Amino acid sequence: MPDHIIVGAGFAGTVLAERIASQLNKKVLLLERRSHIGGNCHDQIDSSGVRIHTYGPHLFHTDNKEVFDYLSQFTQWRSYTHHVVASVDKKIIPIPFNFHTLDIVYEKEHAELLKHKLLATYGKNKKVPILELMQEKDDDLKALAQYIYDKIFVNYTAKQWGKRPEEIDGAVTARVPIFTGYDDRYFTDAYQAVPNDGYSQLFKTMLDNPNITLELECDALERLTVQNGHIWFDGKQVEGNVIYTGMIDELFNYRYGELAYRSLDLKFESYDIPYFQEHAVVNYPNEHDYTRITEFKYIHPVESSKTTILKEYPKAYQKGHNTPYYPMFTPSDKEKYQRYANEAKRVTNLILLGRLAEYKYYDMDDIVARALEVFADIISP
Repeated sequence: MPDHIIVGAGFAGTVLAERIASQLNKKVLLLERRSHIGGNCHDQIDSSGVRIHTYGPHLFHTDNKEVFDYLSQFTQWRSYTHHVVASVDKKIIPIPFNFHTLDIVYEKEHAELLKHKLLATYGKNKKVPILELMQEKDDDLKALAQYIYDKIFVNYTAKQWGKRPEEIDGAVTARVPIFTGYDDRYFTDAYQAVPNDGYSQLFKTMLDNPNITLELECDALERLTVQNGHIWFDGKQVEGNVIYTGMIDELFNYRYGELAYRSLDLKFESYDIPYFQEHAVVNYPNEHDYTRITEFKYIHPVESSKTTILKEYPKAYQKGHNTPYYPMFTPSDKEKYQRYANEAKRVTNLILLGRLAEYKYYDMDDIVARALEVFADIISP
């Protein structure tokens, strides 16, 4: 029996596997259901010679120097500053909505008026959630909020989540702000980059340790069960820690019902042209069934006469048919999750970690930081 069992070889599981193996010199068994490491961050070179992100674009960004320095042990970085535009009324405008966007959408005099009022109300270089802006009493700001809501926000949100914005948790809607300044970077973090040799190589380097045994295409829940406050693996009671990064409702055999997620139908298309569009990502709030098109050559430049794009079609998660990407955060699902979390607390050597296990949205840097915190707790319980 290994010292620790980890279920899932995404960032959460990989960071803990690397830390336990290298810092504690303990044996780790890492189980992954898929045929590859890296979870949803997995990437690969396609037939056009383009590095694609298999499960949609992943752009690393963080203000956390500890996280950046930790990952820098395992990869060289390519600096990458992400910019996003949206197709609205036959215009290409910067997103998040900012002062450059005002200059494109409105006549100069009215754009300057709106900038003045936004600065007077919120200050310079602030992110204001769109639903907060809609509560303003000033007629001009209310009209601006309504424009953003109607043209950029509401239809995109409806496609992405299958619900109206008001039905979605504030933590989600706050991720789509208006920015009171000219900075049209999608992220403003101090560190913005992608692994120079790709995410898959980053994970491979992290797991290159003789103390780590990796089993791919392994459904851990066919071998691991939770019974009466104890974990059993291959018919034997587990004494060491089990770090679980999969779906918590699946771990407990859906005894309180299924948790809701959103999924994506990802359609890759290759073209015999150098570039398909003028930006890495173009959002389509009001057109088409897909939400955005990503062109990966902007993220990972390569000399090629061909290019590859990705169209993302949000859809409901269906158990056994597609991948759970985003927790839904409805009140009923939060309550349901809490019942599962309370059940997990009764198992002293079970550690829940990650988006699916904690039913919480994590960016990549957040989950690395959380995994490092969990490791610190393992060292000093």
